[in-house]
Amino acid sequence: MSDDEREEKELDLTSSEVVTKYKGAAEIVNKALQLVLKECKPKAKIVDICEKGDAFIREQTGNMYKNAKKKIEKGVAFPTCLSVNNVVCHFSPLASDTSELEEGDMVKIDMGCHIDGFIAVVAHTHVVKDGPVSGRQADVIASANTAAEVALRLVRPGKKNKDVTEAIQKVAAAYDCKIVEGVLSHQLKQFVIDGNKVVLSVSNPDTRVDDAEFEENEVYAVDIVASTGEGKPKLLDEKQTSIYKRAVDKNYHLKMKTSRFIFSEINQKFPILPFTARALEEKRARLGLVECVNHDLLQPYPVLHEKPGDYVAHIKFTVLLMPNGSDRVTSHPLQELQPTKAIDDPEIKAWLALGTKTKKKGGGKKKKKGKKGDKADESTEAEAGAEPMDATTD
Repeated sequence: MSDDEREEKELDLTSSEVVTKYKGAAEIVNKALQLVLKECKPKAKIVDICEKGDAFIREQTGNMYKNAKKKIEKGVAFPTCLSVNNVVCHFSPLASDTSELEEGDMVKIDMGCHIDGFIAVVAHTHVVKDGPVSGRQADVIASANTAAEVALRLVRPGKKNKDVTEAIQKVAAAYDCKIVEGVLSHQLKQFVIDGNKVVLSVSNPDTRVDDAEFEENEVYAVDIVASTGEGKPKLLDEKQTSIYKRAVDKNYHLKMKTSRFIFSEINQKFPILPFTARALEEKRARLGLVECVNHDLLQPYPVLHEKPGDYVAHIKFTVLLMPNGSDRVTSHPLQELQPTKAIDDPEIKAWLALGTKTKKKGGGKKKKKGKKGDKADESTEAEAGAEPMDATTD
């Protein structure tokens, strides 16, 4: 076996060091999410909260592997986003933006962390209010969360990606909600946030993905977005886009000096993973990013919208397909929900009754789960003293 093959083999979950890094990143992102949630109050500026989330991840990862023999890259794997009410995803505004949260806003928090390129992402939905969440807001959060719980049980070795696509749509329909089109759950690999194995949220003639089967020792970012509207989001304003990722396979000789300056900065600071334009010098970035995007050097993550009055909920988690079962390493408890609908479909109930752990011996019987499933805290035993993004919403 060559050194390259040995290295490739060691970089999945068969290596305890790799598992430790995934769980370390997960622990950090779970704590970052907790911090961001505490900041979600009426009159809080959205950009300030996003900055605090990113700063926490940078600070926590900065304390890790300081004495490693070779430099280990670590930090933000997906910038903190706060998308409110009918905004679907990717809202992480520039420093000059004055948007604030209001009482009753439904906020989708989306963020990610990596250690040595091993990525953990999380998304969570929270309503800015005291007391239980009711009505259609509760319905859409419950639909996204129940769909996520079903997906956790179906993203397992031997199952197919299309099994998950069909199941999550059925769950959303039970709450009279729709799964949002265009969202992909991606396999995660070292420094790869959007691996080729994907789960489609909604299958339709315009969007197709290759059939794939889940396998042991794989890692996935399971990304569920549900809406009280049609589930067909639109791009309303390209200027709202602030998150980009370097398209590493594309090259072009940029004409504008500003573009070349910005592109050089991106290559130096953010060569692989998504970043926010806030991290660049703002005036130059506005001009330079346009030419980079026009020539496909950068992949934009657009801010998408449902219709005003619709509510959108987002739940995303990172799951490690370990030999003893699925290990969900990122999550946060929901507020108390009082949905108007309840699950009485026997097929959905059967999915939810499935365990996520398997006994190593004894015919692969499933272990009964507790009521809330595996909490992230239980599965991230302070191995690396750290804390975790995101699958992309394409």
